[in-house]
Amino acid sequence: MDLATHPCFDDTARLRYSRLHLPVAAGCNVQCNFCDRRFDCANESRPGVTSVLLTPDQAAHYVDEVVERDPTLKVVGIAGPGDPLAAPNATLSTLQAVRMRHPELLLCVATNGLALPAHAAALAELNVSHVTVTVSAVDPELAGEIYDWVLDGKNILRGRDAGALILERQLAGIESLVRRGVLVKINSILIPGVNDHHVPEVARVLARLGVARFNCMPLRPVQGTRFGSLVEPTREELARVRHDASQHLPQMEHCSRCRADAVGRIGHDPSPEQLIVLRRHADRPDDRHRIAVASHEGVLVNQHLGEAIEFQVYERRGDSFVLAELRPAPDAGGGVRRWEQLGRLLHDCRALLVSTAGPKPTEVLARTGLQVIETDGLIEDALDSFEQGRPLAKPRNEKFKCGKGVDCGGTGLMCG
Repeated sequence: MDLATHPCFDDTARLRYSRLHLPVAAGCNVQCNFCDRRFDCANESRPGVTSVLLTPDQAAHYVDEVVERDPTLKVVGIAGPGDPLAAPNATLSTLQAVRMRHPELLLCVATNGLALPAHAAALAELNVSHVTVTVSAVDPELAGEIYDWVLDGKNILRGRDAGALILERQLAGIESLVRRGVLVKINSILIPGVNDHHVPEVARVLARLGVARFNCMPLRPVQGTRFGSLVEPTREELARVRHDASQHLPQMEHCSRCRADAVGRIGHDPSPEQLIVLRRHADRPDDRHRIAVASHEGVLVNQHLGEAIEFQVYERRGDSFVLAELRPAPDAGGGVRRWEQLGRLLHDCRALLVSTAGPKPTEVLARTGLQVIETDGLIEDALDSFEQGRPLAKPRNEKFKCGKGVDCGGTGLMCG
């Protein structure tokens, strides 16, 4: 993968190309002792800060406009204001939408790494080419001093237990990404009196995993946080640590600690006009206005969900529905993951009309915001009935148990 057009991975690229951060990730699964996301000032540039939150649909339309306005845009990333993988549906749906609409753009994600092993494959499948992972210690005891708490499912961990868990996940996630050909950059926060002696060791350990770049970032003390009373490292201290870390990994030395809604070139604050564009899209009504259909021949709703190799996507134009797109179905197999992929694929659809569907796919797709409706008959009639709020025809297929012992209703094939 080429580094030359990614402003964060290449020092010269930042002079020629811009990047766009989409603030769609609201929640976080860790509490760092240097982070407070409650405050926002338009003139403040630091991770975790944003003026607005966007839905995946709003974000996709926002990208459309920024691409039109800025031909130098090369990278679309998600870096907060929380962690992009803490509640992954919004992040993955946004990436899917941008990938479909703008295949020429690089996709990038920045994460603390706690949930990375669970979602590394999905990121690679979406052709996310660059991922940044914040790793500030490779010693569990030391890592435990950097986090107030780590949330693993419903369990809250603190101290060494928290440090050990997040380090384990970070290393596993990085290894998984590198194995899949994704370029990984490490952000390591230089915290005086905590890890200032340890950051070069972080670079040494992670170099063995195939990391591409290392970014040593000086702590920015934020009032009200546990590390708020510490003093920001001096330029000399930062230069010394970067020099020592450079013995193991190439350094990024032009980081400007970007906001979660950053836009334009690194080192340049967003213009008032750019902020107006962002806020206008945040006020835009969320628009899942399309309807997907599973059909053998494109005339009838007559295909079982698991059999479909593609879906017809319709939208209303004037007084009628028109076929807007054909979207290929995710490959068979993979269980729940397949249906999560389908939910992202149909991110702009309110409903999916099929002849029959199993209960598990229906449940998984509902969690992504997609309503699965079993019906049959002419597509045109079904779309019109759904739009008008009238009951749809019930499918005539008798339900039966397939070879997997699941109530199905179609052929029962390919339901995995």
